[in-house]
Amino acid sequence: MKIQTATLLGSSENRTSTSVRVGTAQFFSGTDVAANAELVADYLRVAAEAGVQLVVFPENSNRVRDYADRDDAWEKCERIDGPFVTRVREACREHGVHAVVGVDLSEDPKPVVRIASVLIGPDGTIIHVHHKTVFWDYEYTLFTAGTKQLEVVDTELGRIGLLMCADGIVPDVPRVLGLLGAQIFCNSLNSRGPDEVRVHVPLRTLENHVWHISSNTVGGFADGWPWMGGSQIVAPRGEVLAGAGEEHEGMVWADIEVAHADDKNVPGFTDVFGWRRPDLYGDLMTPHADLPVASMLGPVGDDVPSKPLTVATLQVSWFHNTAWTITRAEGQIAHAAVQGARLGVFPELFCFRPGEVAADPAKAAEVSEEALGRVRAAAAEHGLWVVVNLVEKSDLGYHSTAHLIDDAGQVVHSYRKTHLDTEEQGWAVAGDEIGVAETAIGRIAMMIGNEVWLPEVSRLLTLRGAELIAHPANWDRAEAADCAATERTEENRVHLVSVNRLDSPAAIGSQIVRSDPFIPGQPVALMRYPSAQWTRHGFEEQLIQTLDLRESHNKMMGFHLDPVGTRQPNLYGPLVRSQGEI
Repeated sequence: MKIQTATLLGSSENRTSTSVRVGTAQFFSGTDVAANAELVADYLRVAAEAGVQLVVFPENSNRVRDYADRDDAWEKCERIDGPFVTRVREACREHGVHAVVGVDLSEDPKPVVRIASVLIGPDGTIIHVHHKTVFWDYEYTLFTAGTKQLEVVDTELGRIGLLMCADGIVPDVPRVLGLLGAQIFCNSLNSRGPDEVRVHVPLRTLENHVWHISSNTVGGFADGWPWMGGSQIVAPRGEVLAGAGEEHEGMVWADIEVAHADDKNVPGFTDVFGWRRPDLYGDLMTPHADLPVASMLGPVGDDVPSKPLTVATLQVSWFHNTAWTITRAEGQIAHAAVQGARLGVFPELFCFRPGEVAADPAKAAEVSEEALGRVRAAAAEHGLWVVVNLVEKSDLGYHSTAHLIDDAGQVVHSYRKTHLDTEEQGWAVAGDEIGVAETAIGRIAMMIGNEVWLPEVSRLLTLRGAELIAHPANWDRAEAADCAATERTEENRVHLVSVNRLDSPAAIGSQIVRSDPFIPGQPVALMRYPSAQWTRHGFEEQLIQTLDLRESHNKMMGFHLDPVGTRQPNLYGPLVRSQGEI
């Protein structure tokens, strides 16, 4: 293999005495392990010349995976003290640079091979080894998943959490690392799909408010599906500081203020860890066999019949005045029913102007009582199930509550928002139950507004057997739809109907994300990047779509990967602990 000189991109502008210069390198590793080691060493040399203190390298940097079976993988891979790791350690020591490098490592007994990420210090010391816990499809036929407890490592550069590729296409591993105090995620990838750079890496960054350095393989065989590259350095609030592109080998770098990751507060939103409700998350640690989802894991059984449900986005929110808005809601219900819909979903607090509820929750509760009565009557008149989010008054105070109304106009299930942002904490009382309604049209669950940013909510609803999640929304930024909502279906394989306000800050429309079934022969991108349909922003536009709830019983993302069933709850203890207990 020809050793390539790394292409160095970046700028030293705005570098401070507290900055850490970090880099990510991408390349394609062939079968020549010695050449691959020299390539990594060459990147480290160039990085040192540029003042880069940490470089992240792709998964299986040691060699391309041309393994015939488990025994072949065990024979061709090396031990932690083998020549590849030894050479990289020498280079780290020679150049005084930290490295995170992906290596497939064999161990006893044969044929155990771990997909590993190795953190090496500038003195050549192995600081930490992470074993990948979630595999991408074919990897289950060759490797053994990691089972050791997840750790965050204190280094002179900051607190580092290691994850690898499919570890990040589900929420659990990054969330645990974030809660354990990681300031920097180092993510070694070997991905041929566009979802890493477009969804998983940015979302895991935003969810946990950490720095995220990802390194992916790029290129490959001329007649094969290419590895996607897209290595990047992402800031805690989602800004991409440096990206290596999706076509060429090379390295990029950026200067980061590591301590910024310690501030979890997002102005105008909330503390991304502080608003969590670990007291409600017990099922995240419960064995799957003891949960409703048990019968939904793996491929869907022949005994599960097709369950078509036609849904409608009732995209109307406050316009002109309250009376007109409620009248338009009645018109939306009638129109959706005429088009054959069985379930319609309204946006978050649809009949109120922005800020109106916080200014006078008592008045909002009065308006909500009238609106609920009229929506119930319209639902009964037109035979439509409806989800509507309004203000509810109880003995405890006021709640942001989503009601599921049946086609006879009866409220069959209500959900009081359990996770309150900073503004809501000023007027609302949080609910204490996250449940799924067993109804004549299916197992329907609800979440409200910015709860889409919490992986725990959709995960719990999935574990409790949801077939469809109705989501009254008010997108705060485009990534709420493009990343967060898309990911909630991808990682849980549950249909998601998000209906946005006409005046949302993100200025985008409503969205339905489908729990696409795995079909042999699918392109990699479609296997884990669920399809979605949108409406336009600012119009009372309806999207009518028939979803088969049977698809939410097919949790397979490929031949071997079930992103729900392969969870390892015994590794996720921090998810159910308060911040003071971690």
